Amino acid sequence: MENIKQNILDASRKLFNEAGFSQVTIRMIANKLEISSGNLNYHFRKREDILEALYFEMVAIFDERVQRLGDQPISLKLMKADIQTSMKRMVDYRFFWSDLYYLLKSNDKIKHHFIKVKADRINGYKMVFDFLMDLKTLKKPSFAQEYPFLIDRMIDYSNTWLYASELYEVKKNSVETVEVASFQLLSMLYPYLTASGHQDFQNLFPGFMLR
Repeated sequence: MENIKQNILDASRKLFNEAGFSQVTIRMIANKLEISSGNLNYHFRKREDILEALYFEMVAIFDERVQRLGDQPISLKLMKADIQTSMKRMVDYRFFWSDLYYLLKSNDKIKHHFIKVKADRINGYKMVFDFLMDLKTLKKPSFAQEYPFLIDRMIDYSNTWLYASELYEVKKNSVETVEVASFQLLSMLYPYLTASGHQDFQNLFPGFMLR
């Protein structure tokens, strides 16, 4: 039975990615799986239940990634690798990020969890920034809210880069798209890096720094 549920989720995710959540019906999902709508409804009573299951499936993947990072030394190199891994996973669930604000507005359960996750993301960034300052990679802040404001901007970009890439018809799921997006995100840090931090950054993105 669990295999059937996972098959439904996998098929739904593919359809949502192709057409958008709002354009896909239960009947379309059932047809793709060659099962009856009644059989599908036995596992998921409505389309929104599938949405919630896919959202928390995605979150579980992100949580597992964060746990694996715990024992690794913090560096710009690790940040780049982690950001690119996250962006690739976002592409796998791009329907959610492409229609983020509509889906959050229409589903309170997902919205409340997403807000909680943002608080965790803020704390994660603060921890990373503290490590980078200890390593003399990141400068000390010039005023109290300087890095909280920067963190907000970085999270906002993280939430919307995929939507922007689709809006301007950038090719999906390409290595170059993720490389560009990760550079744009991490480049927000560049003005706040020390001289050694600048060198580390240039070593991570040599092609971009020469353009």
